[in-house]
Amino acid sequence: MPKINVYLPDELAEAVKESGIPVSAICQRALEQAVRRVSAIRETVLAGRLDDLTDADLATRLPHFTDRAREVLRLGTAEARATGSDTIGTGHVLGGLLAEGGNLALRVLRAVEIDPGRLGHELARRPSTEAARTDQAAGTEQAAPTEQAAGTEQAAPTAQSSGTAAAPAEGGATPRFSAPAADALELAVSEAAALGHNYVGCEHLLLGLVAEPDGVGGHVLRAQGAELRLTRRAVAAALAGYVHLQARARAPQPEGDDMAALAAAVRQELQPLVSRIERLEVRIGVTEG
Repeated sequence: MPKINVYLPDELAEAVKESGIPVSAICQRALEQAVRRVSAIRETVLAGRLDDLTDADLATRLPHFTDRAREVLRLGTAEARATGSDTIGTGHVLGGLLAEGGNLALRVLRAVEIDPGRLGHELARRPSTEAARTDQAAGTEQAAPTEQAAGTEQAAPTAQSSGTAAAPAEGGATPRFSAPAADALELAVSEAAALGHNYVGCEHLLLGLVAEPDGVGGHVLRAQGAELRLTRRAVAAALAGYVHLQARARAPQPEGDDMAALAAAVRQELQPLVSRIERLEVRIGVTEG
């Protein structure tokens, strides 16, 4: 049987030794689940046609995705089709995230002072190209279709790159995921696993988009300040804040109080990291302006 080394921080390694837990069995199980989830993503990416699937079919293909995350993929696919794009790019996925309107990823963005409306505006003015994934290109000859990125917070955005809307790709080839979008979805699964989550939600899709280096969605997010480590910390803080809010949900709260409490929890969690970055900048001589 092949052997794979797993490296642990010193404190965790000591705790594992003291507890006597079956490391091999646990690692095998965790890796098996991760492989299964990534394989499901790859099969879905190759198949495309998300807008042709019923809710039940999509839930069967991506059972570990939340309802909102699946809706984001549907919206991104619909946007790509509406703009006549041959591929579903990272801009379309980010546009779907914005258009869904009620997910945790948007709360995370607002908590780190990134305006979703501004993201939508930047997407609309930054059409780009993303190559189709090579292992899914059998049905198309064009490797670098134009991504029409129009990520406003509406369910049916229109193309804005040339002043006229492109005709929907009705009756034509079904758009498939671009290589960056496919990688972003796989990274979302990895981010969920790294956080110890047994599901993939919109917050993980956000992390996948930020982590993917080449797509327009990640470029737009990073340009607005969505650095990966900071965004990971914000997601963890938002989830912790959400659990706290659930615990006090029975008590009546003034309108807007929950959102303010969640934002405060995120900022409190991020403050040590921000302070550390500021100290490092002072040490290496980085100054404002």
